[in-house]
Amino acid sequence: MTAAARASAYSAHPASPGAPVPPPAHGRRAKSLPPHRFPGRAERSGLRREARRVLLSNWTGTSTVPSHGLYPHQWSWDSAFIAIGLRHLSPVRAQRELETLLGGQWADGRIPHIVFNSRVPADAYFPGPDFWRSSTAGRAAGAGAPPGAETSGIVQPPVHALAAWLVHQADPAASRRRGFLARVRPRLAAWHRYLSGERDLGGGGLAAVVHPWESGMDNSPCWDGPLARVEPAAAGSFRRADLTHGAAADRPTDLDYGRYVTLAADYRDHGYRDADAPHPFAVEDPSFNALLIVSEHALTAVARELGGDPAPHRERAAVLTDALVRRLWSPEAGQFLSRDLRGAARTGRDPATPADGTPGPPAVASPQSPNSPAETAVSGSLVDARGAAGLLPLIAPGLPAHITAALLRTVTGGHFGLGTSVRLLPSYDLCGPAFDPYRYWRGPAWFNVNWLLERGLRRCGETDRADALRADVLGAAAASGLAEYLDPYTGAGRGARDFSWTAALALDLLKGPDSSQESELEVHQGGFTSMSPGSPSRTDGPGRESASESYESSESSVSPVSPESSESEEGP
Repeated sequence: MTAAARASAYSAHPASPGAPVPPPAHGRRAKSLPPHRFPGRAERSGLRREARRVLLSNWTGTSTVPSHGLYPHQWSWDSAFIAIGLRHLSPVRAQRELETLLGGQWADGRIPHIVFNSRVPADAYFPGPDFWRSSTAGRAAGAGAPPGAETSGIVQPPVHALAAWLVHQADPAASRRRGFLARVRPRLAAWHRYLSGERDLGGGGLAAVVHPWESGMDNSPCWDGPLARVEPAAAGSFRRADLTHGAAADRPTDLDYGRYVTLAADYRDHGYRDADAPHPFAVEDPSFNALLIVSEHALTAVARELGGDPAPHRERAAVLTDALVRRLWSPEAGQFLSRDLRGAARTGRDPATPADGTPGPPAVASPQSPNSPAETAVSGSLVDARGAAGLLPLIAPGLPAHITAALLRTVTGGHFGLGTSVRLLPSYDLCGPAFDPYRYWRGPAWFNVNWLLERGLRRCGETDRADALRADVLGAAAASGLAEYLDPYTGAGRGARDFSWTAALALDLLKGPDSSQESELEVHQGGFTSMSPGSPSRTDGPGRESASESYESSESSVSPVSPESSESEEGP
């Protein structure tokens, strides 16, 4: 299948008669989608080689950059996704990826969204270490920024415990020899305590993000309303480095960036103390909290592996799941919505557009309603905008069956059109007024989002849909040159190429589907294959090159990644 043929597989067609269609300004009138086709052996082999090349090229010696030009440092949730793919090439290198990131953790438990590489020129990325000043602003105020590293002061979604567990499962023997889980478990537990404590700004049991970048979906239209209250920094007060490496049409606007700078500077000037900072932007995001739930389930598995008590993590996962449903579920929208904690409180249930796209009145809350007047009066209001974040709770165990069913309908309905209008899930409502197929998180399809959705579909028993999405993600990764993200209609790559998490997650999907279960009662031990030397692959068949090829030759020269790790580093 040629790249052109793969790209044509993204041609859209209208949904069923009467269903909403995308804004005509984007010219999306279409033919029917061709049948799904899983890449053949030669295509899979080529994609595997390219993904391995990208991960080797983007490795710095202690961690992996997302992209040398646009993102030349270590990013938090990028490294978690990268480790998930690296585990198939070198489990030890995947462990180091996470250990390096955790070396930048603050004393209050937060994992910063960037750990800066001192060898990279200061002006290569903005805002850089001179802006965040973690070693001064983050330490003087008692938040406990690490003395040996410069980092940012904000966070990203908590995928890390999930990644750590999957990395361990890739080669449990090597993980145990290195004491990997024993080292990372207390740090991951502290990370979760920070989010459940300091970041429960609404008092309802969910973690809040205090900057759009913390959601991972930086310029989503879901943030337009909450951001509108923020006065942007003056245009001449900062210089954007991202436009040197990316097209302006693909990136956030200058107005958005000005507001991002204001929020970050204000947080910094309050010493990154959540109790003292005013946090004009404070939002409970469904995907952020769903990932925290999944990671708590992962910590149940970690605790059992280490002979500890998994019950506290299981109980916290249940409490978070209850809060997620109670505070963020919108039956009218058929999906989860973000809650703006600084928005005007509403009595009754927050209005949202129903799942069929037709407007409807707000429902009247009963005393038993999750969104009762007593709660919304102190907890802001739901944001009436549909993002992919509101569908990703499908990955979380324990959702009520009727909510799971509604989410599945919304995934394939007119607003997101998976399998009917588009091949990959877009980041924002196809019918939304702010939809843009090119601009970062305002419509494009992202590989990490679709990887999470594939796991969610599989967890729900939607095997055929998960298989189709897996095939489409792999085809898109190959056709786009392992792009950062895609136009959801055409499949054309946007943003950076040779993007690390795209390469890593393609490797993971090439290995074949796993159980998508993380708790100690749910993990299938045979669901992951050790990639230690001499270990045969169970999915790739004859003719596959050695899994650790290109890695074994360089592994012995890689620097130690954790200051706590004093034992000699073992090869994979």
